[in-house]
Amino acid sequence: MKKFNIVFFDLDGTLTDPGEGITKSAEYALSHYGIKVSDRSELYSFIGPPLIDSFMTYYDFSKEKARQAVKYYREYYEKEGVFQNKLYDGIPQLLKKLKKEGKTLSVATSKPEFFAEKILKIYNIEKYFDFVAGANMDETRSKKSDVIAYAIDSLGISPEKGIVMVGDRSFDVEGAAAFNIPTIGVLYGYGSETELLSAGAFALAKTPAEVYEIISEPAKRQR
Repeated sequence: MKKFNIVFFDLDGTLTDPGEGITKSAEYALSHYGIKVSDRSELYSFIGPPLIDSFMTYYDFSKEKARQAVKYYREYYEKEGVFQNKLYDGIPQLLKKLKKEGKTLSVATSKPEFFAEKILKIYNIEKYFDFVAGANMDETRSKKSDVIAYAIDSLGISPEKGIVMVGDRSFDVEGAAAFNIPTIGVLYGYGSETELLSAGAFALAKTPAEVYEIISEPAKRQR
């Protein structure tokens, strides 16, 4: 079986649980338009896709209105939301073991790069990553396929070099598939087994420990 030498990690729902920060930021943005949310769990759909797409898709905002909503979102997120985040149990151990084996690790997230780097530093895991690929603030690079292309180009690698994506949503799987990169879907985040398998994830992991096994032990790559 193919050896994975390079691992791209999604951030939200894969390395950290951003539920509180993202939903409170979205709630704050929506309040500027007189929209009240009865249960913040309704806003979990904001975890994963580019923000501008979420406002347009779920609230039928025009592109211009969605851009302004993103600005409101970031007002809250920069001051409060970025800290309303939790590192998943087992992530530091996973990253440490992969680096010990000589793997090249990169983050590939639709979250702005500035915030992604800040979160990695808060949890002291930035030292494990060779590169952090994120969205830019003007949203011109926010789709997962664009972020992955940026990571590939910045690292000077090719998809044939044994890259694997690790993520919790269909956006991760589909973005990686644009470059024929296989994806391990994680079930401890915000995507369901059905969502991940339907998108084309080649393996599923219930814990970070299982992610390690799939990457480093080919015999355990069966779904």
